[in-house]
Amino acid sequence: MFSPRAFTFLRQLKKNNDREWFLSHKEQFEEHLLLPFRELVEEMDVRLARFAPEIGGSPKRSIFRIYRDVRFSKDKSPYKTNMGCWFTHVMAGHGVGSETHGAGAGFYFHLEPGSCFAAAGVWMPPRDALNRIRGALAADHNTFSKILASAGFKRRFGTLSAEKMLVRVPKPWDKDHPAGDLLRRSSFTVSTPVTDADVSSAKLPTVLEKHYAAALPMVRWLNSALGHAPAARR
Repeated sequence: MFSPRAFTFLRQLKKNNDREWFLSHKEQFEEHLLLPFRELVEEMDVRLARFAPEIGGSPKRSIFRIYRDVRFSKDKSPYKTNMGCWFTHVMAGHGVGSETHGAGAGFYFHLEPGSCFAAAGVWMPPRDALNRIRGALAADHNTFSKILASAGFKRRFGTLSAEKMLVRVPKPWDKDHPAGDLLRRSSFTVSTPVTDADVSSAKLPTVLEKHYAAALPMVRWLNSALGHAPAARR
């Protein structure tokens, strides 16, 4: 789906991050990045329907916009130098481009020269969703901990991201709560690298499917905590 020209475009964009350059190369962007992303989303949606039917994606909603929100940033570069797509629970609300992940847990693919990866979970959920997850962990963290501790899961993904992890266990839970390490998390995501060679090959959907299938127990646990049930079929 993606050719090496996708990486070439993003490298060039990094050196020429301005509107004039982008507009003069927009056809290349659409041919080498946007169209392949649409094809990838469609292919992964078909595959997800087979092994995780409650998770889905569409070309209109799953692809992140390449345009940066510069309103509150000192860096006024108008474009991202990476692209990604997001697959989430079909009952979870999300806007065009899925610029927020808090509505539900799901799967993510990130394309960036030398830094491609597959990820799963829920990233920086809003306060109400975060409290639901923490409440479920406080009530019974053993199932979630066992998923994270399984040998295959650890070998593929390592550990949960510690991004913006709290120093202390948040109230109302006791500082010595047995789920304290999990309760201090602000995100519940894991990731694993994907090589540029795999991204540029026909086997990319199969590579992603294997990663997503391995992360599915964690994603389903998180979605259940958020009130989104698994499904036997779509």
